Amino acid sequence: MQNIFKFLLLAIVSIASLQLVTAQIVEKAEKGAFVLTNATIETITQGTVKGTLVIQDGKITAIGQNVPTPAGAKTIDCTGLFIYPGMIDGGSTLGLSEVGSVSLTQDFNEIGELTPQMQALTAVNPNATAIPVTRVDGVTTTLTTPRGGLFPGTAALINLVGYTPDQMYAGFKGIVMNYPVVRRRPWGGDNRSDEELKKEEEKLLKQVNEVWDQAALYARIDSAARANSANPKPDYNPEMEALVPVLRGEVTLLLEVNRYNDIESAIKWVQDRKIKKVIFTGVAEGWRVADKIAQAGIPVITGPVITVPSRASDRYDKAYANPGLMHKAGVKVAIRTNNSENVRNLPFHAGFAVAYGMDKAAALRAVTITPAEMFSVANRLGSLEVGKSATLFVASGDPFETKTEIRHLFIDGWNVPIDSRHIQLYEEFLNRQPGAKK
Repeated sequence: MQNIFKFLLLAIVSIASLQLVTAQIVEKAEKGAFVLTNATIETITQGTVKGTLVIQDGKITAIGQNVPTPAGAKTIDCTGLFIYPGMIDGGSTLGLSEVGSVSLTQDFNEIGELTPQMQALTAVNPNATAIPVTRVDGVTTTLTTPRGGLFPGTAALINLVGYTPDQMYAGFKGIVMNYPVVRRRPWGGDNRSDEELKKEEEKLLKQVNEVWDQAALYARIDSAARANSANPKPDYNPEMEALVPVLRGEVTLLLEVNRYNDIESAIKWVQDRKIKKVIFTGVAEGWRVADKIAQAGIPVITGPVITVPSRASDRYDKAYANPGLMHKAGVKVAIRTNNSENVRNLPFHAGFAVAYGMDKAAALRAVTITPAEMFSVANRLGSLEVGKSATLFVASGDPFETKTEIRHLFIDGWNVPIDSRHIQLYEEFLNRQPGAKK
């Protein structure tokens, strides 16, 4: 009976998903040569330019005035409009999560504490309902991230267009680690003493250290086998094999940590373990120890910004001010939504950061070139420069303002239709027939 129920549930979800997918895009994305004229071009890295931006073969081939244009290119008049690079969300579960109440559609959390080899990219659903909804708000790229356990898996940077996960892959992967934390249960009845909580945290940290020591041993055996074929190779261990590139400085460790005392502990752990490539994620209480993060030279992806403070005793606006306070202390800061269905709100998270003290130029960089630099893809994404990927959007104004409209969207040179389920529902009920009010 249980199997029949599961089959029916899967059938219902599949039919619903099919209906949504077929309703997502009326027109297909178009690739070719495009000339965007009379625009205000916010390059991010090279100031503001008035004039023309040319797209050909998926790349930006010219920016400025009186620039050469390819024959047969489609011209788009951008008079009164602004061109920005596509925004990058520094962390979400977009593409990994569909229906929150149906566990079969949740692919971001594997069973077990140690699963670094699990690839988020392979679980991405290119037909996820939230993808078109997100990209039409100017968010073209996101780091889709697994959750749960000490080492939940490998995150992947994806562009929000493509028929397969491989087509969407944007060139960065990182191993996710959740720094060991033990908290009191929020619903009450937790009688553990502070000493007991501390012992539990120490136990978890010991477990992490044991895993790291095993990975180091695996790496030494592997290196010896590579140097001399006479030496035995290590027994196949996918968990250790996934961690070895982090130890060798080849892959970035995305270390999720939020409380200020945990951040201090994580800084020491990273330094003791001599981890070369690391990004702290979350960092909700980074403002409390911003000087120490800056001194350690560790970049940060923080967010969500639009949320409540981490402690009841904190001011209501500490989450809003957190990115700006860290930036002022000298921390390299990017912003994430840490969401699945509302990744489209990334520009408003950045807008809140501006409203509560972050420099606007820094906030714009925090959702464009800064995450691109952190993910080692700044040669292709994050700013408008000749030779870079034509991943950009044309807007009626400031992208951090709710009244701003996105008029045109390009991802890797594809002219993506400004269409989504939200837009279709809006149009449907705005001009409903029958039943329209006269």
